[in-house]
Amino acid sequence: MSLSRRGLLALAAGSALCAVGPALDIGAIQAPIVALDSALMTVMKLGKGTPFPQRADMLAPVLRAALDLPTILRVSVGPGWADLPQPQQVSLLAAFESFTIVSYAANFDTYSGERFDVLPDLRSAGSDQIVQTLLVPTSGASIPLDYVMRQEGGLWKAVDVLLDGAISRVAVQRSDFRSLLRPGDASALTESLQRKVKDLSAGTM
Repeated sequence: MSLSRRGLLALAAGSALCAVGPALDIGAIQAPIVALDSALMTVMKLGKGTPFPQRADMLAPVLRAALDLPTILRVSVGPGWADLPQPQQVSLLAAFESFTIVSYAANFDTYSGERFDVLPDLRSAGSDQIVQTLLVPTSGASIPLDYVMRQEGGLWKAVDVLLDGAISRVAVQRSDFRSLLRPGDASALTESLQRKVKDLSAGTM
């Protein structure tokens, strides 16, 4: 489950894509990702001179607003999620949320003149909408980072993140999680995520 800035955002999408209808509020769909990109840029510029817990705390509410972490976790675990006892579901979700926040704080901790660009158009994948962004370095090729957005309760949140429009973070996590899950038992996965939080935060969280 090692992460890099690219690996953190890896994912795979196989749905057919088509143009977005005019009735959609594109700004509302893009807004959580615009806010996330802004927060990432802020913590990148703060860098390692700012204590890790402070940077993680800055990212936490923005990540929770932009990413549907409960849905991402359920899909990453797969059908076995329903077989987990409710206390284990609660513990696993808490560990997964902490792991996600700490991972972003650890991997977006330097700034070298990069910028995020949100493309003006959306793509559709069934009822989901894909916000297309680019991580643009000062030199070299830009990295496409696409967010698969789903509306729930009137709010749009990402249920997957795509690298190069093709590599699914959820698919990668599902593969990583498989070896740690047992029927009706997620304790090994929860403990692994908790260890990752300590490692990535150098014991500060």
